[in-house]
Amino acid sequence: MDADMNPSDLAAGLRASREHLTRITADLDGERLLGPKLAIVNPPLWELGHVAWFQEYWCLRRSARGAPPEPLVSVADALYDSAKVAHDTRWDLRLPDLETTRSYQAGVLERVVRRLEQEPDNRELHYFVQLAMFHEDMHAEAFHYTRQTLGYSDPFDGNESAAGLRAQVAGDVELPGGTFLLGASASDDFVFDNEKWAHEVEIRPFRMARATVANAEFTAFVDAGGYSRREWWDDEGWEWKTRSGQAAPKYWVRQDDAWFQRRFDRLVPLAPDEPVLHVNWHEANAYCRFAGRRLPTEAEWEYAASSARQAGAKRRYPWGDEPPDAARANLDSACLAGVEAHPAGDSAGGLRQLMGNTWEWTSSTFDPYPGFVVDPYKEYSEPWFGTHKVLRGGSFATTRRLIRNTWRNFYTPDRNDIFAGFRTCELES
Repeated sequence: MDADMNPSDLAAGLRASREHLTRITADLDGERLLGPKLAIVNPPLWELGHVAWFQEYWCLRRSARGAPPEPLVSVADALYDSAKVAHDTRWDLRLPDLETTRSYQAGVLERVVRRLEQEPDNRELHYFVQLAMFHEDMHAEAFHYTRQTLGYSDPFDGNESAAGLRAQVAGDVELPGGTFLLGASASDDFVFDNEKWAHEVEIRPFRMARATVANAEFTAFVDAGGYSRREWWDDEGWEWKTRSGQAAPKYWVRQDDAWFQRRFDRLVPLAPDEPVLHVNWHEANAYCRFAGRRLPTEAEWEYAASSARQAGAKRRYPWGDEPPDAARANLDSACLAGVEAHPAGDSAGGLRQLMGNTWEWTSSTFDPYPGFVVDPYKEYSEPWFGTHKVLRGGSFATTRRLIRNTWRNFYTPDRNDIFAGFRTCELES
């Protein structure tokens, strides 16, 4: 989406984002509106209010022409500003009830849509509308994580895992490397500050796996004593493993000599052809040492996803510049797919599912690109530089309108609650 796009399309995007979030949170009530105090989740009632506040702040107040209007909820800044309201205090706030919070969401949305109609040429407003829309999409995926973490039902209950095609995607693709423009260009649509701007990097020739690591492959690592053998873990990873006490990926359960996996509130047999999910950066690295492989750098990942057959060309998506659809990528989806699925989304080099199904860890630390300048939403990227690791590609719970090859996700290396897996590269000789 462009910062100068049609206001009616922007309004439709806002409504679609809200409908998506509401569907994922529709059954949360009673005790589930707060839930347990955990570092990796927010109280859902607070998060619903925060999404509305964020949209109001940027689209009605921050980008106002003239004096900004008063908040629709007088105490909204004190309740919902995530930069100022400490995470651990959010459970103790006197939050409006669910009906009032939903009403607040609806009131803000309608005012933003009305402002788009009244100021169709306001490019600053267009920018902030997209910021709010994508922010809401990210929280919708975070609500998926919360539901998984707390063992709530699948928000799209009744959906089964999408089977793979059983076609072979084993082995590596050889990529020639060379000079590559990493990051977004100024001619691109809306992008976040951490994607700015494209700059030259040199990439050596390398070989990357056609598919992400599947459960069957990761099972071999677990069965080989992967969580007990020190030689496969670096110091920080071993400290995490010892502290966590894990002996297998999060949500794996051994029963009757077989592996199962908790998916939301159900225990299901571990599907061998699905990508390993809910592994953190440390686990991914330990597997790589076991397998004699390595994680790709984020520059290698973006190069592999973006390279076209024409010299110097750069694709927006692995398959080209056409927007994602259900054939090309498992996004906006109700379930995980096998690692062989979606061949229509292959990259020019034949790499599968670089976009969708599962986020992919890279070896890279989340750092600013050269010449980084913070965008108006200064809390988005800058506070996390140097402490987080980069993930690429999106998951089945990521919305299609959000993701592209240059999009950088970032989490601390201990996080295994997110829908993340990984693919590997051949070790450099």
